Amino acid sequence: MTTPLSLNDIAERLQGYDPQALSARHVNDFLAQLVQPVREQESVPLMQAHGRILAQDVVSPISVPPHDNSAMDGYAFRGTELLTDRPTRLTVVGTAFAGAAWQGTVQKGECVRIMTGAIMPAGLDTVAPQELVKVDGDQVQIPPGVLQAGDNRRLLGEDLMAGQPALRAGTRLAPAACGLLASLGLPSVSVWRRPKVAYFSTGDEILSLGEAPREGAVYDSNRYTVAGMVQALGCELIDMGVVRDEPAALEQAFVDAAAQADAIITSGGVSVGEADHTKAMMKKLGDVAFWRIAMRPGRPMAVGRITQGERSAVLFGLPGNPVAVMVTFAAFVRPALQQLMGWQAPALPLLKAKSTEALRKKPGRTEYQRGIVSTNAAGELQVRITGNQGSGVLSSMVQANGLIVLGHAQGNVAVGDEVDVMMFDGHL
Repeated sequence: MTTPLSLNDIAERLQGYDPQALSARHVNDFLAQLVQPVREQESVPLMQAHGRILAQDVVSPISVPPHDNSAMDGYAFRGTELLTDRPTRLTVVGTAFAGAAWQGTVQKGECVRIMTGAIMPAGLDTVAPQELVKVDGDQVQIPPGVLQAGDNRRLLGEDLMAGQPALRAGTRLAPAACGLLASLGLPSVSVWRRPKVAYFSTGDEILSLGEAPREGAVYDSNRYTVAGMVQALGCELIDMGVVRDEPAALEQAFVDAAAQADAIITSGGVSVGEADHTKAMMKKLGDVAFWRIAMRPGRPMAVGRITQGERSAVLFGLPGNPVAVMVTFAAFVRPALQQLMGWQAPALPLLKAKSTEALRKKPGRTEYQRGIVSTNAAGELQVRITGNQGSGVLSSMVQANGLIVLGHAQGNVAVGDEVDVMMFDGHL
């Protein structure tokens, strides 16, 4: 097993890394070096494979479709017989149904009634859809100019050819991919083990659901947003609840988490001015860096590893404010967990939308503002903010359908200016 790089080793590999001036790019580059994908494989039935990450390339054992077949209900004939200056007249000599090859021969001037998916009879290469032809007994007429030779025929192997790669390792098995594997007749598939992600909230002011309200305390929303985001990605959640800001309790929580998880996520306890028990315990038990990232919301963050015996878990110490937790998860934790899963996932695309209002922005930090994206009368994307952008206003994340991403060097935005938007995709 490869020895993980220390945080200092990673920092030395990254040109331009400056822990005093961290941009979002620095953080993602750092995490890409820090996170090692899981490498345990398991075979699962295809019906249980949705959302899993493919561990091996799948080579198609058959061609799909396995033969030339009709894409339409209609009449199969030779395309060379099409006339361009008058109707093409053909005599129907049989019917080809899906599921069995039609047994017969077709002479010049003849055609076969054919159903969608039926094997194309030998020598025939074109299908006239039934709605285009005029039928009179066993005679059909095809108007000129409506078809070309080869129309409405699906070719053998046009989807997949036997012996060719069908899906690559690292592919997430979404519904279409599962259907593709089923079309190859594969009842099971080799996937990477689901990473185990432990989560706990920290702080004496945090209430678990069911506890009575008390002055100065708030109910733990982060536990439920993080749980939802982790599970939506396809990781296995280890819910460790709320841990009080006490050294013994925190140490036990980190030890227990590192003993069973591949990654640990916490919220709270990493900001300047907070009680330092959480940070002290992270330092004691692991190799951890504490950052102040040039972003809003979500400036404070801790990353590193917590080690317990021979096991090592990647650590993400997120800020405590609810929106900051969700934004830092979307910007940093999500791509890191995708790498941990072995998922070769492309970065979420940024769309361009016109701002319907002026936005204040200071250069020198990346801002993620909650936005509502819609289409204007001209068919263009437009976006407006949800209102109060405070990092504790969780209702704004419910109202939003995307994040307005204002870049590190970007300044104020005027009405009508284009801005980048990261659309939510079901993981937030």
